Amino acid sequence: MTEPADPPTPHPVAPPPPAPHPLAPQPLDTTSQLLSRITAQLGSQLTHLHLNGTRRPMSTPHPPTLVAVAHGSRDPRALTTVNALLDRVRELRPGLPVRLGHIELNAPLLTDTLAGLPHGDAVLVPLLLSRGHHVKHDLPGAAATAPHLRVRVAAPLGPHPLLVEALLARLTQAGWRPAHGTSRSTGVVLAAAGSRDPDSAADTRRTARLLSERLGGVPVLPAYASAATPTVPDAIRALTARGRHRIAVASYFTAPGLFATRSAAAAPWLAAEPLGPHPALARLVLHRYDQALAHPPVTAGSSRLVSA
Repeated sequence: MTEPADPPTPHPVAPPPPAPHPLAPQPLDTTSQLLSRITAQLGSQLTHLHLNGTRRPMSTPHPPTLVAVAHGSRDPRALTTVNALLDRVRELRPGLPVRLGHIELNAPLLTDTLAGLPHGDAVLVPLLLSRGHHVKHDLPGAAATAPHLRVRVAAPLGPHPLLVEALLARLTQAGWRPAHGTSRSTGVVLAAAGSRDPDSAADTRRTARLLSERLGGVPVLPAYASAATPTVPDAIRALTARGRHRIAVASYFTAPGLFATRSAAAAPWLAAEPLGPHPALARLVLHRYDQALAHPPVTAGSSRLVSA
């Protein structure tokens, strides 16, 4: 029999180095390490500054959802136009959740859009151009159906100088030229949907005044496709009686529809397209959204909205 081999002798294991004493001096960064750390911290701070030196507000991981509220129309061009407008809004503010809801006639309805949102905050931005029943009552009423949300209701888009910018652009596309503003034979009818609410008519009259100023004093008469007077044909006759024989119709509608089509058909000279996805309109949607964020959410049964 052979003798069993002796087991190998284990190598001694070096003990771990002693932990540094908490009061012992720590090694200093090298110059390159120090400069790198300062540069990183400075870059982080500069991301929160505007170019003029003012501090930029810290971004929030979940900004309130912007819910654009369209009226709705049986005209298939309306939905396409509204979606194109909201695409512009998304381009202007990447990362902002943007949804669409309709008051009637089109899906998704506003109440369905709100029901599908997760718990949190939402801002209803009406794609409507003046105060009226829809803005004052329908939007707060829809908000009350979504108790899981904290909802703010923004002011309607009009009146506002950005709308005048878009109106002028559409008139120019239709053939309006600066020289027409100096002619005593020209006039403009601002064709709007109309409402029985006197605040709505006041808003439309204010937009007409702003457009008149932008056109160099050309008379601009507000007119309505329904629920208010004068009608578009009545306004055209009134301007004709004042010696204005070259009359353009400015389409004070967000998107194509029955009222916009009827108003354009009455034009004796130029007929502008609806405002549609004009860049100024997209900027105005975001402006109303930002305004609303400075106000508290609506309460159940409230008809309060943010002041224009």
